[in-house]
Formats: sequence, C-alpha cells, structure tokens
Amino acid sequence: MKNTFKSVAAAFFGVQNESNRKRDFSEGKLSHFIIAGIIAVLIFIGCLIAVVSLVMPS
Repeated sequence: MKNTFKSVAAAFFGVQNESNRKRDFSEGKLSHFIIAGIIAVLIFIGCLIAVVSLVMPS
C-alpha cells in the first residue's frame, strides 16, 4: 500500500518514472489506485480550503 501512495503522489505531480509505471501496471490493483487517488484529491482540496480561509479575512 505504501508503494501505491508513492505512485499516486508521483503521478499527481507528474514525476512518475517509466520503471515505476510499469511496476504499477503489472503488480498494482486498480481499486487501490482509485482509492489512493480520491484520498489525495480530498487532501489537496482540504489544503486549498485551509489556505484560502487563512488568507481571506472573515
């Protein structure tokens, strides 16, 4: 599962290398990547909301 999150994070920023991509397609499960991707997007949205709420005056 650790490799799945590392691969999702690398793909999220566009820095995934070819050997890891091949490993993901041959060994990884699609459901794990979907769940990790959804979690990454939710964390990203949460961070954006937190930053905007800190910057914008109430």
